[in-house]
Amino acid sequence: MTFTTLSLTLIFVFIPLLLSKTLNLGLEKDTIIATIRSIIQLLAVGYILKFVFDAQSFLYIFLMVALMIVVATLNARKKGEGIQGITWKIALTLVVIEAVTQGVLLGFHIVPATAQYIIPISGMLIGNSMVLSILFLNRFTAEITNRYDEIELILSLGGTPKQAIHRQLINAVKASMIPTIESQKTIGLVQLPGMMSGQIIGGADPIQAVQFQLLIIFALLTTATLSSIMIGFLSYPALFNKRMQILEMK
Repeated sequence: MTFTTLSLTLIFVFIPLLLSKTLNLGLEKDTIIATIRSIIQLLAVGYILKFVFDAQSFLYIFLMVALMIVVATLNARKKGEGIQGITWKIALTLVVIEAVTQGVLLGFHIVPATAQYIIPISGMLIGNSMVLSILFLNRFTAEITNRYDEIELILSLGGTPKQAIHRQLINAVKASMIPTIESQKTIGLVQLPGMMSGQIIGGADPIQAVQFQLLIIFALLTTATLSSIMIGFLSYPALFNKRMQILEMK
């Protein structure tokens, strides 16, 4: 694909702009900003990755993965600003997820220990974990706000913070995991995933593309589970004071 043919794909940007303008949705500015940012960010990342791939240095791989974790953490923490220490809790969760998934993939020699494999796979897993963290925190804080009186009642009857928050915690974990599980039920029937489609377009054997996609699917199940459960159990103690009283969400 050349830059000339790529420019033709801007038609897909003009269509939502036209519809937003026609229907007075007010999304023109956000759409333009999102388009410009995506172009700049992806082109910049493309050149950076080319340099990293050519260098094949574990230092550069580490820095790229660390950058992904930092950006994902800063983005996800916005949904949990009322929870004390949420930034380091999200960061720790992402680090653990990266360590577990890459430990399995590299430890069992499932994929080569090269930048071409480590960085793209890390990006998919960290990005998915970030989205799941946002879903969890959004639902968790809403559950606490809506059931604040119920939590206080359990505490007043002698319940522990863990008992008082248990239902809200489990509901939030389930809600954040449902999109991943449901999408995997119809994968291949309703949609061809990005990694698989990209490999097929690049000329890879479809069966090999399916094998790599299954690798990602199975890894995503781990990220979905670890993300919600780790952030949940790291976060809920911060919602209570030393007297086991629930704090108001900011």
